[in-house]
Amino acid sequence: MIEFLEQLKKQHSDDASIRALNEIENQLRDKKYGLVWEEHSEQVDDTLKENIPVLVADETRRLCKDKSLPWNFIIEGDNLQALYLLEKTHKGKIDCIYIDPPYNTGARDWKYNNDYVDSNDVYRHSKWLSMMKTRLTIAKELLNPDNSVLICTIDEKEYLRLGCLLEEIFPTANIQMISSVIKPEGSARQDMFARSDEYIFYVVIGQARILHTDHNMLIPPPETVDARHGLMRGGANGKRKARPNLFYPILFDKISKKYVGVGAPLPLDMGRNDFVSPDGTIAVWPISKDGQEVTWGLQNTSFEDQYKRGLLRFGKWDNKRNTISSIKYMPSGPKKKYEDGKLKACGKDENGMLIFEEFKPTDIMPVTTWNQASHNASTNGTQLLKKIFNDSRFSYPKSLYAVHDALNFVIADKPNAIILDFFAGSGTTGHAVNLLNAEDEGNRTWIMVTNNEISEAEAKEFDQQGIKKGDKEWEEKGIAKYVTWPRTICSINGLDVNGNALKGDYIGSNIPMSDGFNANVKYLKCEWTPRKPQDYLLSNALGLHIKEMIELQYAIEIDNVKNALILNKDDFKKVFDNKTVYDHLEKVWVNQNIVFNASELKLLKSKKFKYIPKDFFGQELREAAE
Repeated sequence: MIEFLEQLKKQHSDDASIRALNEIENQLRDKKYGLVWEEHSEQVDDTLKENIPVLVADETRRLCKDKSLPWNFIIEGDNLQALYLLEKTHKGKIDCIYIDPPYNTGARDWKYNNDYVDSNDVYRHSKWLSMMKTRLTIAKELLNPDNSVLICTIDEKEYLRLGCLLEEIFPTANIQMISSVIKPEGSARQDMFARSDEYIFYVVIGQARILHTDHNMLIPPPETVDARHGLMRGGANGKRKARPNLFYPILFDKISKKYVGVGAPLPLDMGRNDFVSPDGTIAVWPISKDGQEVTWGLQNTSFEDQYKRGLLRFGKWDNKRNTISSIKYMPSGPKKKYEDGKLKACGKDENGMLIFEEFKPTDIMPVTTWNQASHNASTNGTQLLKKIFNDSRFSYPKSLYAVHDALNFVIADKPNAIILDFFAGSGTTGHAVNLLNAEDEGNRTWIMVTNNEISEAEAKEFDQQGIKKGDKEWEEKGIAKYVTWPRTICSINGLDVNGNALKGDYIGSNIPMSDGFNANVKYLKCEWTPRKPQDYLLSNALGLHIKEMIELQYAIEIDNVKNALILNKDDFKKVFDNKTVYDHLEKVWVNQNIVFNASELKLLKSKKFKYIPKDFFGQELREAAE
């Protein structure tokens, strides 16, 4: 190119041309910082030029456990096609994206434009980068710009390029990489170290932050703390005469030296030596080191209450002085922390009093190296799926608890978060979110996108049998229908694919797997509608897919009882002329092209109706002049 510019300079020697050509040469010679790669186009983009992506509900795949709960969605299709649709329904609304993209290991483990990419493909890295950049660029538009997190797992094959790509796409975010042990024994690498871990990038956007979570094992152990103060008071206000109601005997058994009880406050005109201790007991008084009568820090009734709750602490018995060496109580500050759950009891001492430990979120944060037995991909990924399927129908699933923990660090304080996974695979993300909700009674919702591909070996086998892509046998063995959907349904119902109760408890929460989850899920499929139909109006064709878009956007189900969609006057009559439906109606969406009279409009306003968002297909209809 530079040689060609030199030829152009000879042909165009005027000052303006030379200046322009020199500027081009400077740009060519200028060093670039960051990634430079060969851009590749995708078939889905070519298809998009002539077609519009739409969603179609699979009515045979739907599970409703509780009508009062929001809905979750599995979307079958090319994830780029699905992302274009999600951009219409969820722009700026996603709280967390978790993805586990192809690792580009060199094996025939992923496809680009329907062709397997392997180590012989000289454009392997640039195809991977093109694929990731396109999707991450849309992902950025979906994430809440003020408070959200993108989590992306990867291994050593592409982590360097992924890191640079994330910095390029998210220049203002805080980005950190975690090392997570997923196979302690390691995976062999010829003449190299065996790999036991993988990497997790956290892209933290806006006000989002990594949370300290008490029940997560990824933080250093808490310290045992003594949250109690000495019971004896000093100073001017600590004298017996200043607070006579706080001068009372605390009684201990003469032989065992164990606490027995408290006596009533001693009147000021009565000396402590005049007090007769009950048989078999020794009275301990608040006496300072210099022999002065002072006071206790609690009234006798409050002291007894703290004893019953295990909040006191007794020192050793001082045989020389024949008294207790110390007595401690819990002041109001630590007591509130205990009642709020920030101070935790971890056992009891020899007197039956509680021992406390405390986490300090400002001082102790999760570390960047995770080495958790629960994150083992074999025992809590592969073996967990075998419990559900009774066979091995998916390779290399993530540990359920690895995904659970990764998400928990950013959505534990967001009980209504929306989580998206557009490389869903076996469906671990949805499973993990359901478990988080079960643990803290959250209402988080998830959207999982996966294609319906089958393995290369299965494809060859089907080809020999004359079964082609699109045939029923082929489609039923695809990832979405054969793995993601049944795994989701089985985990929600607490049953395996044969209808038997799942055995065991979820690690960390002790929730029986057989309990299942209180969750609803619908199955949507990506399809195409021509941009310039010959025999029908585009608006009529797209109207057939508005229902799915509204359901996806609002995590609801359009049932024409609680939630209704009005596309024409007939729809209006079915809903508003039926008193049974009208009385139960809560939300209504209306086609903007329908003309209503005053009485009809009044009825609509009584239900606080909304027009169908123009963002759905407004641009496409304008291009078609409709």
